Amino acid sequence: MKKVLVVNTKYKVFGGEDANILEEISFLEKNYIVNYLEFDNSRQLTIYDMLGFLFLSNQNSNKLLIKTIKEFKPDFVYVHNTWFMANLGIFKILKKLNIKTFIKIHNFRFICTSSFFVKKHLKSSEFCPMCGMEKSRSWIFNKYFEDSLIKSIFANFFGISYLRILKNYPIKLIVLNNFFRETLIASGFEKDKIDISYNPLYIDFQNDYKANSDYVVYAGLLSSQKGIVELIQAWIKSNTELKLYLIGDDKLVYKKLRNSISSNIYYLGQKENEEVINYIKNARAVVTATKMFEGQPRLLTEASTLAVPSIYPSYGGMDEYFPKDYQYSYTQFKEEELINKIKLLDDLELLKKESKRISGHINFLLDQKCMTNTFKKIVNKNV
Repeated sequence: MKKVLVVNTKYKVFGGEDANILEEISFLEKNYIVNYLEFDNSRQLTIYDMLGFLFLSNQNSNKLLIKTIKEFKPDFVYVHNTWFMANLGIFKILKKLNIKTFIKIHNFRFICTSSFFVKKHLKSSEFCPMCGMEKSRSWIFNKYFEDSLIKSIFANFFGISYLRILKNYPIKLIVLNNFFRETLIASGFEKDKIDISYNPLYIDFQNDYKANSDYVVYAGLLSSQKGIVELIQAWIKSNTELKLYLIGDDKLVYKKLRNSISSNIYYLGQKENEEVINYIKNARAVVTATKMFEGQPRLLTEASTLAVPSIYPSYGGMDEYFPKDYQYSYTQFKEEELINKIKLLDDLELLKKESKRISGHINFLLDQKCMTNTFKKIVNKNV
């Protein structure tokens, strides 16, 4: 069996990408000998970490990578998140050691941070669907992190260098859908450099869907970029008797709204993934009004594996995870359409019909055998 070293930086706040890594490792272990090298953004910073901000190369991370490679001797390396603890020096090492390297692209941060000026980032738009940045945040400087100019400057240096590495180094990119692939090609990447491989999901596909459930679930960040304001407003205007459960971080957006929202909207706070799955399993539907391009939207794909329909904006690559002519998608930013889809949740027969369709579609899309064959082909043609 080939040996793969998976490299990833754990986010300070556990999120979808961190959960994906755990499932990705389980997926790889079925066909490869896997070693996992994790860096952690939540640990206390050292002087080397601070210098890593300045020079885009963390000496402690580099030494650990070299040590791991010498001991494990991988056939290839599979990199996920590098911001910021792993940093970019690892790619120079991998190139120097002539180790085949794959990177899974989960988001477009490296494109959004690859300029110091907001004009180049947003161009003529008021909002960036890749990262959620609004023009009102800054009129001149590309302030990626709203609460920190210094952090944004470091992110810009990082993004500029990372983009150069991705385009010029002998690295293969793996993306989550065809929309991501076409977006990168439009950004100047070579077609042959990019392959598609979905995130595996380890959830029991068997579920007794409850179309008559009295609640709907939103799970994720309660932020303006995720459309939480628009979702709450549409929910109120729909006059539905269904409950809306909001699961996630108690962000400022919700704090500002919670005193004025209707009595059938409930904030449940942050939950462990197993608890979230249980809420989804017994829901009538899940819903999102995100304004951003999503990679492989975890809430929606988890719901589909449980045969629970989703209301979502037909936007970016999200349609790829649903069957054609799906009845609960709506045009992004069209509030009236969102309201009508919420009202359509009263049609129990339609819900049951779409439940079967989405279950069959996602079961086919994320079939373990097909995904394994796809990933093996990607690896074998490059290693």
